[in-house]
Amino acid sequence: MTRPVRKLSISVPPDVAERLEREPNASAYLVEAARALMRREALTAELAHQGIQVTEEGVARARAARAAVDAAWPPERYQAVRERVRHAVDNEVTGSSQAPAA
Repeated sequence: MTRPVRKLSISVPPDVAERLEREPNASAYLVEAARALMRREALTAELAHQGIQVTEEGVARARAARAAVDAAWPPERYQAVRERVRHAVDNEVTGSSQAPAA
């Protein structure tokens, strides 16, 4: 079953238009971008519901902490973590519980 869609006509600044023109499917690109924003808004609303306020100061502190980790971790460590996470996600999808090969 195909989900219904609505056709919209939008106006965008030139830099956004140039980016969209490079996409093979600009509609899908915009849908994904809008859904990502919707997820972020939903997360912010849920955090507020739980008594956690997202502030610019808090976001700046989190970004600074992330930058410190980025500076301290060598690329090999990031790759090892990515592989463990990818393996865990694959196992969750397939229902497997095998450990990654070392």
